[in-house]
Amino acid sequence: MDRFSWTSGLLELGETLVLQQRGVRLYDGEEKVKFDSGVLLLSTHRLIWRDQKNHECCIAIPLSQVVFIEEQAAGIGKSAKIVAHLHPASPNKEPGPFQSSKYSYIKLSFKEHGQIEFFRRFSEEITQRRWENVPAGQTVQVNKDPQAGRIRAVGIVGIERKLEAKRKETDKNISEVNTTEVSRPAICMSYFCSFTLSFREDLVNACKMLEPLKLPLRLQIFDSGVMVLELQSHNEEEMNEPFSAWLCRKQEMATASGFTSLLESEEVKKWKNF
Repeated sequence: MDRFSWTSGLLELGETLVLQQRGVRLYDGEEKVKFDSGVLLLSTHRLIWRDQKNHECCIAIPLSQVVFIEEQAAGIGKSAKIVAHLHPASPNKEPGPFQSSKYSYIKLSFKEHGQIEFFRRFSEEITQRRWENVPAGQTVQVNKDPQAGRIRAVGIVGIERKLEAKRKETDKNISEVNTTEVSRPAICMSYFCSFTLSFREDLVNACKMLEPLKLPLRLQIFDSGVMVLELQSHNEEEMNEPFSAWLCRKQEMATASGFTSLLESEEVKKWKNF
């Protein structure tokens, strides 16, 4: 544990967060220490541990200090662990919670599981040695806070707050669909912009869940494979209108979204089947 140094939890320039896991206890060799339950973060440069209750209590160790790691299976009343064997502490190391240790390794106890994926990603980072990709002394231009005069860095806590704010904004956008009178193209665009999905399959699967979750939108799949989002109340409203006016409005919506010919042909087919 004498390899760990106190840290603010901010990511350094050129450093990227890889993975994090809650409910991790630290051991100095075979001995339990006061770092009982925290969030363990793996970055491209460091292993960071932050207390779950007191975020000011945060320590880190450079990945360059790790010689190799191994897994330790869970037992009766014992959590699975990762054992990290370490190089001797550097003489110019920053201050930390321990000045010395009789052990040359630490243990990471995963009380809430997650050790399998963490071990895999930890092994990858040690093998790739990405902390060496940013040369020492490289400068990066950043903005400074004019009031405090301090460099703004991206902290772990800040990342979590941004994700939470984005989630709340998404929930608000979806709820507004129930109460706001807007056009269908606007509804579709608002809903799509609320999600950042990486693959087409994810998007389709998410849209298929709209109706079971009783949301105001649903996914309409035509026989040709064309898929569109429409309001749940679409049928009740549209069937009472003349076909010509209905199709005209459909064409306007399709023109706005760039699918004129597809939607027009599909609506005509559906009308003929009535």
